[in-house]
Amino acid sequence: MKIAVVILNWNGKALLKTFLPSVVKFSKDADIYVADNASTDDSVNFVTLNFPEVTLIQNKSNGGYAKGYNDALKHINADVYCLLNSDIEVTAQWLDPIVKEFQTHPKTAIVQPKILDYKNKTQFEYAGAAGGFIDRYGFAFCRGRIFDTLETDQGQYNDRSSIFWASGACLFIRASTFHKLNGFDTSYFAHFEEIDLCWRAFNYNYKALYIGDSTVYHVGGATLEAGNPRKTYLNFRNSLFTITKNSAYFLPSTLIIRMVFDGVAAIRFLIQMKFNHFWAVFRAHIDFYQQLPRLLKLRHSLPKKKNYALTKSIVWSYFVKNKHYFKFL
Repeated sequence: MKIAVVILNWNGKALLKTFLPSVVKFSKDADIYVADNASTDDSVNFVTLNFPEVTLIQNKSNGGYAKGYNDALKHINADVYCLLNSDIEVTAQWLDPIVKEFQTHPKTAIVQPKILDYKNKTQFEYAGAAGGFIDRYGFAFCRGRIFDTLETDQGQYNDRSSIFWASGACLFIRASTFHKLNGFDTSYFAHFEEIDLCWRAFNYNYKALYIGDSTVYHVGGATLEAGNPRKTYLNFRNSLFTITKNSAYFLPSTLIIRMVFDGVAAIRFLIQMKFNHFWAVFRAHIDFYQQLPRLLKLRHSLPKKKNYALTKSIVWSYFVKNKHYFKFL
């Protein structure tokens, strides 16, 4: 089985210098690629001079995560792609249980390893933790992470388990599946595009799995920090895109309730005097309304929708019922 580990880079020389050595050291059975999104720093020269075993792909523009990977993967011949963030440290034998899964279970199309926090290696990391799920209204959560509550890794997720979405920080996907789905939706630019991809895969009856025997450590926010209003805008806008395209539930009522939740979030930003974030939520909704005809057309062209929600509302469970840990859902 041919595995391609593909690291998307944009002006990330410092991250490549820190984390690429572990990928090279512990990925002997894979081909390693750096896909550069038209960086203006010295990233390309750095990789060329210091890592001759790594193949460099140079995209013509910075199309974000979605277009960057879509463009790069056209040039890679492999059975399985591993889409790996540039701020991830991998571990010895991290590939072995995942390759075994793909070899022995042909219905498995998408896999995520255990993702722990690079800065606190006993704790799950926000972007993926032990595999992702989503509620009826498009709010994402993970085993090991619900909103800002992060669990300590005590072996509770050292399992092989079905999940709804795999984190784009470290996402394994069969090449045939990726291309069947036409890759990422490039209108997303970044954030939520992997959830949209996995949701479309789910509606096509592809199986996503979490493998707890493989561990990586993720810095998180290295490209766009959590406090950046741009991140707020993309998360709110793209989650609305995603539920409109893929939700199995009655769309008008789903969107109306989601608007109420988003309104509460916007007011909270206003009370906290985070005016840039308030404006980001407002702008996300304006852009969503403008894109709604296109999204509805896509909704009708995609495969038949299936029920997916593990819990009706993770917001209600977390903030009202005080269920802060996955095991209580």
